[in-house]
Amino acid sequence: MAFFFRMLYDSSMTLQQLKYTVTVADTKNITEASRKIFISQPSLTAAIHDLENEMGITIFARTNKGVAVTNEGDEFLAYARQVLDQASLLEEHFKGESESTPIFSVSCQHYSFAVKAFVEVIRTFGANEYDFTLRETQTHEIIEDVAKLKSEIGVLYMGTKNRRVIEKLLTKNNLNFEPLFTTPLHIFISSKNPLAKKRRVTLKDLEAYPYLSYEQGDFNSFYFSEEPLTEVDFYCPKNIKVRDRATLFNLLIGLNGYTICSGIISHELNGEDIIARPLAVEDRMTVGIITKKNMGLSRYGAAYIDALKKTAVHKKGK
Repeated sequence: MAFFFRMLYDSSMTLQQLKYTVTVADTKNITEASRKIFISQPSLTAAIHDLENEMGITIFARTNKGVAVTNEGDEFLAYARQVLDQASLLEEHFKGESESTPIFSVSCQHYSFAVKAFVEVIRTFGANEYDFTLRETQTHEIIEDVAKLKSEIGVLYMGTKNRRVIEKLLTKNNLNFEPLFTTPLHIFISSKNPLAKKRRVTLKDLEAYPYLSYEQGDFNSFYFSEEPLTEVDFYCPKNIKVRDRATLFNLLIGLNGYTICSGIISHELNGEDIIARPLAVEDRMTVGIITKKNMGLSRYGAAYIDALKKTAVHKKGK
């Protein structure tokens, strides 16, 4: 981030050019972008060309349907958005005004505490306008999103079985992993499930119930599984894979199914129908934050991580 500011200082690149570029990326159409920012289409096209030539990169690929952001354009835009965010912060502090719409993105595994932290960020800043994105998605997409700077922050878990592969991918993509908390394994079940009466559930107890897990697409191996593998292999005669948390929770209730998890759930967001019970195994899982190396956080990213860490402190206090 500091390098980008130095590059801005040393070149003729302007904040206005960055605003033009971000607007084109958001609209994916030069004509629509020119209308939105009240500049002629030839002038906007020329400004983008000048910026690309000065930086020595291609930010946009022109298509019959408009423009598409290139891979190097993705990285450039992520830095550009941070520069504009910092400029907006200066304006708010010294002039009491801001023209830009805040932009912030998170990619995470299906954790209700990650959603709750996202809600806290929005409540904290309370802007009249914002463009925020929360992606509950597959493990490989979380890594890819942060690597390509489509998301500023990712949230995922590592355990004894997947750590080596995940760490290798993080290193390859120049990403940091900061642990939030390490916890024994739990299961989520319906509050009406017969297992809800137990204080601690064994693998044997689970054999009669459907096992629910999140589908990982082309990366459907145990290395990318969102559910921590247990210390011993156990037979699951009833397996159901889903894509979203709402479906999984509905099946936990409707079929008395279960899923393996951290045990942290936000009853404020998800109600009292889903509960957690400790799983009688020795395995543990570490949930953490992934970010791009050598890249500073936006104020929204910093606030989001603070909100996540409050969850981690709460977990350790249990």
